[in-house]
Amino acid sequence: MAEPLPHILRSDAEDNRVRVLEAARELFSERGLEVPMRAIARRAGVGPATLYRRYPTKQALIEAAFTDELRACRAIVAEGCADPDPWRGFSSVLFRIGELNAHHQGFIDAFMSTFPDAVDFAAHRAGMLRALAELCRRAQATGAMRSDIVIDDLVLVLMAGRGVSAATDELRVAAARRFAALAIEGFRATGAEEPLPPRAHVASFVLTRP
Repeated sequence: MAEPLPHILRSDAEDNRVRVLEAARELFSERGLEVPMRAIARRAGVGPATLYRRYPTKQALIEAAFTDELRACRAIVAEGCADPDPWRGFSSVLFRIGELNAHHQGFIDAFMSTFPDAVDFAAHRAGMLRALAELCRRAQATGAMRSDIVIDDLVLVLMAGRGVSAATDELRVAAARRFAALAIEGFRATGAEEPLPPRAHVASFVLTRP
């Protein structure tokens, strides 16, 4: 039996939306927020009319792309926290957030400087940090994570990861994965850890890509 046409149309529309937002984030990262809408339509493989029908202005598209980036962050953290093995979940969060940042760091920086009040960063940051703090607590309870880790340490690593830079997207992702792997080893309990220096109170810093 043939699939109902309305369902097919909804599926096509969702596929177009996903491609447009990903293309927008890629091009904004590569070329800045001034990239033409038509270039985004070409990268996404849709016609200009399709793009303008959903996003009639450049700012609407920029804000939608940024909101989608935050949604991707929340999904990564939620999936990591849902893992029955908290250490595995914690490790996956560091790897996946690092890769996300590596792909789109130019776009996020440009958005923050151009539209600093467009999104409630504080609420986003607070929710992510609460979830990650609980994930760390669970990992410590299993003995997998060193007991003297605090949420500020994770914030430091996430902030440092934003500074990973390379000439190409592929190299940035490779560097981000290497950095995440090194950081994860620093969080791991080994039974022979040297005490950490005093904690750095950085959890109040603005984190747009936790």
